[in-house]
Amino acid sequence: MSRFWSKATLRCEPYVPGEQLNQPGIIKLNTNENPYPPSPAVVRAIEQEATNSLNLYPSPTAGQLKKRIADLHGLKKEQVFVGNGSDEVLAFSFMAFFDQDKTIRFPDISYSFYPVYARLFNIPFETVPLQADFTIPKEAFFQSQGGVIFPNPNAPTSIYLELGSIEEIAAQNPNQVVIIDEAYIDFASDSAVRLVQDYENILVIQTMSKSKSLAGLRVGYALGNEDLISGLTRIKDSFNSYTLDRLAIAGAEAAFQATDYYADMTEKVKTTREWTISAMNQRGFTVLPSQTNFIFTTHETIPAEELYERLKVSGILIRYFNKPRIENYVRITIGTDEEMQQLFHQLDQIIIEAT
Repeated sequence: MSRFWSKATLRCEPYVPGEQLNQPGIIKLNTNENPYPPSPAVVRAIEQEATNSLNLYPSPTAGQLKKRIADLHGLKKEQVFVGNGSDEVLAFSFMAFFDQDKTIRFPDISYSFYPVYARLFNIPFETVPLQADFTIPKEAFFQSQGGVIFPNPNAPTSIYLELGSIEEIAAQNPNQVVIIDEAYIDFASDSAVRLVQDYENILVIQTMSKSKSLAGLRVGYALGNEDLISGLTRIKDSFNSYTLDRLAIAGAEAAFQATDYYADMTEKVKTTREWTISAMNQRGFTVLPSQTNFIFTTHETIPAEELYERLKVSGILIRYFNKPRIENYVRITIGTDEEMQQLFHQLDQIIIEAT
């Protein structure tokens, strides 16, 4: 702590990401990265851009990328905003749509960056307790004073909220923005993007870090009506006109053209997820219904912290949250089939030693 820190710095409680151990042989199942590489077309596009244009500023509007995203979702380019990862888009959204004198709502078990942003921007917030089965109680989000934000599917619980419930939340908050954080939506049933034409207060935020295998490139985007997008642009251009670099733009554009490749990769992850859930159940784990590229699970006898520590010693990283209500759960990213088999080999050893 320094006497030179501002009040904003003092009230910050920074987000803590999953461990990033740069050790050979580590199996990373703790940060929800895609286990498969991006499309070769993405790599070629980045290499070409790196060779030709790095001496020039990127497009401040990323208009061509917005057009590709808009076409994919049946929207207009003016209904798309792009930023440096969905975390930046979320931060801009807090600044653009939430006020310092109106309380916003988000789930008590949710993406832990939400309270970080709320404190940073001095926005009052109320955490809504999830139900006993970790589902979102939609009625508790009705008539919010300042707005609503939640992930769908939720993180870290992995549970998906049906679009009918999202419509009800939007309809019950006609004068506030309802932000749907869809980082994992490509592994789930259906996106709320189909609702943005009917509800001017719905903003959908997505990322290329998960299903597009581009966590290292940092590209996120928002979809909504033109007035919401204009608000985000005002914030961005008051902060940094060039939030996406040339390599990110080139790679993202190529990724949105490689639809067949990414559809195949997403199906591989979903297939592995399903047999992983079955194998976990056979070993005494309870797994919450997952529509993400990870599972949220607890064992009937072995404490979650012990599982986390024992697996870490064996070279496998999973995510443990030492927080109320979920202190006996762990989050496990879906890796390749081979990585999951290694996980089960270690789990079997832990279970044998515990019995």
